[in-house]
Amino acid sequence: MKPAAFNKLVKEKFPRAADQEKLAAVVAYATDKHAGQTRLSGDPYITHPLAVAATLIEWDMDIDSIIAGLLHDIAEDTETGLQEIETLFGKDVALLVDGVTKVSKARARRRDITTYLPETRDNLTKLLVAIGSDVRVIIVKLADRLHNLRTLEFQPLEKQLKLARESLEVFGPLADRLNMGQTRVQIEDLSFSYLAPKRYNSLKSEIDRRLGAAKTRLDQIRAEVIAKLHEEKLDFEMDGRVKSIYSLHKKLSKYTNDKGEEDLDSIYDLIALRIIVDDVTTCYLVLGLLHSMYLPLIGRIKDYIAQPKPNGYQSLHTTVQTPNGQIVEFQIRTKAMHEFAEHGLAASFHYNEQKLNEVYKTGNLAPLPENLLWIRQLQEAVAKLRSGKKVDFSALRLDLFSDRVFVYTPQGDIFDLPKGSLPLDFAYRVHSDIGNQAHSFKINGRIAKANTELKTGDVVEVITSPKTKPSFRWLNRIFTTHARSKIRQKLNQKK
Repeated sequence: MKPAAFNKLVKEKFPRAADQEKLAAVVAYATDKHAGQTRLSGDPYITHPLAVAATLIEWDMDIDSIIAGLLHDIAEDTETGLQEIETLFGKDVALLVDGVTKVSKARARRRDITTYLPETRDNLTKLLVAIGSDVRVIIVKLADRLHNLRTLEFQPLEKQLKLARESLEVFGPLADRLNMGQTRVQIEDLSFSYLAPKRYNSLKSEIDRRLGAAKTRLDQIRAEVIAKLHEEKLDFEMDGRVKSIYSLHKKLSKYTNDKGEEDLDSIYDLIALRIIVDDVTTCYLVLGLLHSMYLPLIGRIKDYIAQPKPNGYQSLHTTVQTPNGQIVEFQIRTKAMHEFAEHGLAASFHYNEQKLNEVYKTGNLAPLPENLLWIRQLQEAVAKLRSGKKVDFSALRLDLFSDRVFVYTPQGDIFDLPKGSLPLDFAYRVHSDIGNQAHSFKINGRIAKANTELKTGDVVEVITSPKTKPSFRWLNRIFTTHARSKIRQKLNQKK
């Protein structure tokens, strides 16, 4: 991105003259620091931080994050120190720049992709402190990685494959955990196009062919639904969504015909129509209207509003069959849900009101939404590291990158746990006191053993007793880092 285009974007997004002047000053500073440096494309190096900052602006991030995006490579690629950045642009910006730099260094020193969260204390400490101190570090790093992928063609083949694989296995899942769906799709598809170009182009061609063939039928269905919603005097927006190429690649492995060949005809959500309304009540009303118009397919109705995905994604999904046999998926959500589905954490946190790095000024952990409590694990790990305590690195890695399960209390409260969690993990997840006094468990109304692996949808009841105390045997009945730390804390108190 060139400075003129960036300045135009700033004026559109930041109407206050003071903000425009502040960002213009940072651009001038960054341009001066990167003077004489070029990218492999031959472009001046400043085009990269400008592109990163522009992405952060599009994600509606706060001004400190945008400034950090402009400065994120200065500490690593120039002689400029963090103290100078702090003096000129403030402590928060310096912390963000330092965090992004530490993530880069931790990544660069690992030997292969399987040790991105390395076992060695030094590298993991840097990574945890970088991300745990302020989660905006992740978002700036994702914007940085996204632009690097968009310009990956200028890198040598070996570097292309290395960065693409790393992006697919690490940064894609990170974006997903933050529910940054649009970013995840872009990272996955760009990476996949380098790792498996023939497969990528083949699937892309097939999607384009089917889109062309289905356009007329989809336009007719769209018109029918629009007419029905207008008849009901509903306010709504409607658009279409085409399944990403990498998502289709993964899903096809589960669908084969009688000959053992991939069966693309069985993928009903290749194309989806999306309806965006004002409130949750209208979401369910629209679902009922669609089912009155078309035949819903049994087992293809998914209520992610009542039961969100582990990353916080909310929407109603339904697949219907029209009278002429056309099968179509609909997604129904509110505007807020749609914004969160597209931009995730970047859309849901207002850093100007409460910055997460202020947590460490007060010593109190800031409240987080249920679906983002994995960030709390990072924060707690950072606090331990800073106080000289040990962190179970292997268990922490499992917690952060494993699949998730949703488990309920008998009262209907929902808790998000790593796949592989056991009843005692759930007990400590609800509250430390409940975990410490957990005597026995019921799962779905029946007495269950302590080594029973929890599944999504399980209703877990913890039966407590004031006489029950944690013992070292309990360490063999848990899966999560959180439960392990609480048990050890209690055992140390007993000592």
